Amino acid sequence: MRTLNVHTIPDRAERAAMSPAEARALFAQGLQVPTTGWCARYAQANIISVPQAVAFDMLLFATRNPKPCPVLEVLEAGQVRAPQGSAVYGDPAADIRVDVPRYRVWKEGELVEEASDVREHWRDDLVTFLIGCSFTFEHPMVEAGIPMRHQDAGTNVAMYRTSTRCLPAGDLGGPLVVSMRSIPAAQVADAVRITSRYPAVHGAPVHVGDPAGLGIEDLNSPDYGEAPTIEDGDVPVFWACGVTPQAMVLESRPQIALTHAPGHMLVTDIKDVVYAVP
Repeated sequence: MRTLNVHTIPDRAERAAMSPAEARALFAQGLQVPTTGWCARYAQANIISVPQAVAFDMLLFATRNPKPCPVLEVLEAGQVRAPQGSAVYGDPAADIRVDVPRYRVWKEGELVEEASDVREHWRDDLVTFLIGCSFTFEHPMVEAGIPMRHQDAGTNVAMYRTSTRCLPAGDLGGPLVVSMRSIPAAQVADAVRITSRYPAVHGAPVHVGDPAGLGIEDLNSPDYGEAPTIEDGDVPVFWACGVTPQAMVLESRPQIALTHAPGHMLVTDIKDVVYAVP
């Protein structure tokens, strides 16, 4: 692999071959790119940091809504990494405030900033949740010959707020968010089979086919990410998405929340096979 820095955008093969630590080092330098296709065979995670005063509600929200919010790890108040030895994110060089390529800063439910470094917004009472991400099971699907249209197009995955309500917890509530991948009709069953083996990163789809069934009016106008590429013979397939907590923040308006920007994930240190079930 050639020497890379923030001014050198890795090509697709280099992104896939990179280690999590190498990827996070680039993001800490300020590289802001979606992480689909990065670090093959390593799990990726959504993040949300909330004040300790609402952390129990957040944990309860995740417990009641495990499809969009499967918790992989929780960092204690003020921690910027899991304890050393954690298989998920215990690298002693890790820092949750800079290891994500792009963050969102929320104040009272309003998006006030996107940045590659949120140290200036960090508080010692923030509890961080690492939530499983569907980018993790894209590598197994690609290996099975299922095209990922957004990777081929070099775009972010399309994500949509739905009319389905999550189960509330305390003061927290909001709609389910889904990601969509257009899958050739003959390979939909394979996509369902493969992703169902990864319940810790959203698992099987929540819906296949007509987007109106989820209250989505226009596939070409996603709420997050970029408009999808859909080829003749493709079927829209929808997975529960870890951006759901951001829709919850927008509606529930906690004092502060730090999240990843949609599609710009934390690449963890744990292999995806750990989360695979027979």
